[in-house]
Amino acid sequence: MKLMVLLSIVCIAGVAQSQSLQQNYPVNWPSGYEPGKSKFFVHNEIEIAAAPEKVWAILVEAVAWPNWYEGAHDVVISEGSSTALQQNSVFTWKTMGLHFTSTIKEFEPASRLSWESKKKSIQGYHAWVIIPTATGCRVITDESQNGWLTFFEKTFQGKKLKRLHDVWLTALKAKSEQS
Repeated sequence: MKLMVLLSIVCIAGVAQSQSLQQNYPVNWPSGYEPGKSKFFVHNEIEIAAAPEKVWAILVEAVAWPNWYEGAHDVVISEGSSTALQQNSVFTWKTMGLHFTSTIKEFEPASRLSWESKKKSIQGYHAWVIIPTATGCRVITDESQNGWLTFFEKTFQGKKLKRLHDVWLTALKAKSEQS
């Protein structure tokens, strides 16, 4: 009983935080993926002392992610020989121990990048927002998930995805701030 009460409190706090975050910047969430309606949501952000265009150029080179981000493996962009994501790109990759096929849903250079990943067990929407600042940019990455596997992820590995996104952002910062 105590575990159920604790899980309920954690879920309510997460929904309140998600709704608050939603008001601070616009992510164009597809229906069902809104942070307050999804089963699992993580938010991460970082300040980067580099122009949004430089950060964007590194971020869209998806095939290179495994070279500098520990959470991405075997990234392949379908159709063509491009190594960079483009509007409507479809890419396959392995992350958090699972293979995914992801489809770009939003592509606004130096500003917004989002993709949707679907499996029977888990469906996710991953959004990136790059906001110019006086010293470079603020990069936000949010992920919203649904599906039965999200219960296990949230319950047993709830901090793993947030930690991996922090690692991704820290690596993106280091790479972007190199001269």
